[in-house]
Amino acid sequence: MKDFKGRGTELNPGNRFIDIKLEVLDEYLEHTKDEDEGRPQTQFINDNSKSILSKNDSPDLGFAYSINPYRGCEHGCIYCYARPTHEYLGFLSGLDFETKIMVKRDAPELLEKGFKSKSYEPQVIVLSGNTDCYQPVERKLQITRRLLEVFLKYKNPVGIITKNSLIERDIDILTELNKLNLVAVTISIPTLDKQIASVMEPRTSTPSRRLQTVETLSKAGIYVNVNIAPIVPGLTDDTIPFVIKSAAEAGAKSAARVILRLPWQNKELFINWVNKNFPERANKILNRIKNLRDGELYNSDWGTRMRGEGEWAETVKQIFRINCERYNLNNINVYLRTDLFDNFPEQGKLFQ
Repeated sequence: MKDFKGRGTELNPGNRFIDIKLEVLDEYLEHTKDEDEGRPQTQFINDNSKSILSKNDSPDLGFAYSINPYRGCEHGCIYCYARPTHEYLGFLSGLDFETKIMVKRDAPELLEKGFKSKSYEPQVIVLSGNTDCYQPVERKLQITRRLLEVFLKYKNPVGIITKNSLIERDIDILTELNKLNLVAVTISIPTLDKQIASVMEPRTSTPSRRLQTVETLSKAGIYVNVNIAPIVPGLTDDTIPFVIKSAAEAGAKSAARVILRLPWQNKELFINWVNKNFPERANKILNRIKNLRDGELYNSDWGTRMRGEGEWAETVKQIFRINCERYNLNNINVYLRTDLFDNFPEQGKLFQ
């Protein structure tokens, strides 16, 4: 089987909804310079959705709405729970998820339209739920940056989740949002092991670079949470104390954790990946996952899908808690303001 350097997987398991694969008709951008002939090219496709806010009904998450300026993600993280969502678009959850990226170029305009709606109630909106808003193509397209400008213009609070240090580019806007208590940032760091990260999340910033980002944002006064996500049983669970210690030393105020989730075709992708990259540990890893999931590789039940169940899940919980207490994390709750929201900022300028 061919191995594509810089990709999370070379597989493309079948789409559970359809039996045929759709052709990409509207590719218009190729920015990745290291994709040699013979490697799969990244294709960027216009997403003409008429809305931008995604409603979240899960009690496991602390937010109701999110924005995905992209669908699919160049980072290529093998563990990404969002991979199966690509099947709704007629694509596949494996290599397609990393190489066929839907782009919402008019996301900022759609957000502004939403803010102007009389029915909109100000609340924290998260960037992003099913993609990384700072994946590599954002460097050129700047959709996320323009979204942040809209958040600042209307004074609506925003939470950001990313594993890419490109977020530092927008520290000017983030600083202005922070002055009004309108922003909080989560940096995902599942491991500090550079070698594991390089095959597990091949196009993200390195773990050490992400810690630098935590420090940069923290020094600017921005609230930073570090999410150890996902914890891969038998592979990255032993690094939990070190991630927490490093995050605290870099200035993070809080930490969170999520156990590996393998919905739908992700199970096949992960089994192939772990046997290829860690053959001597594969059985241990897969068996430990099953111990968390009542003998299965995944259980989608709300309340347990993010944490797992059983003795090992409780052990992880205690290790996490003890180390957070040791390094003084999770002692400060962040509450972003919604009372400053102004859905007619231009009108106010007329009277200045």
